[in-house]
Amino acid sequence: MKYTRFRRIYLFLLHNQPYSIPMAHRLNTNKQFMIGNMILAFAVIFVVVIFVYMSLRLQQQKQAERHFIEQYSVELAADLAGDSLALMVNDSLLLEQTLGTEPVSIRFGRFAEQSTLMVVDKASDRVQLFELDEQGGDYLLSKADGRLELKPRGN
Repeated sequence: MKYTRFRRIYLFLLHNQPYSIPMAHRLNTNKQFMIGNMILAFAVIFVVVIFVYMSLRLQQQKQAERHFIEQYSVELAADLAGDSLALMVNDSLLLEQTLGTEPVSIRFGRFAEQSTLMVVDKASDRVQLFELDEQGGDYLLSKADGRLELKPRGN
């Protein structure tokens, strides 16, 4: 009996001492490692997003600043009189009318890297495409053997 009473007192004093310093909790290194990796991953993602945003913004500024100085001049020959034509450059409508007896001249500036003149014959719904030179120029649009031809004109 004494031994069990002594043991109880000993255990009571061992665990409930008023002057004892509680042991510090052991560090959970796996949890700290995972939190550190998570913070590092978010920092990397943040930096990548910043660089992509800056790259896209600079690319848009370069495209917005691009101005072309080249000019095109297309003259519609007198042999197209009475034809109903629509002229478009890169899907932008320039002219849509039935041509009279006098020649018609259209002057426009280059506004894209590549320029394509699209001529639509309204009567037959035929579409013909002509590549325009990157340096600009003067052209003559005429009809030969029922087909439209675009010829460069010498100054």
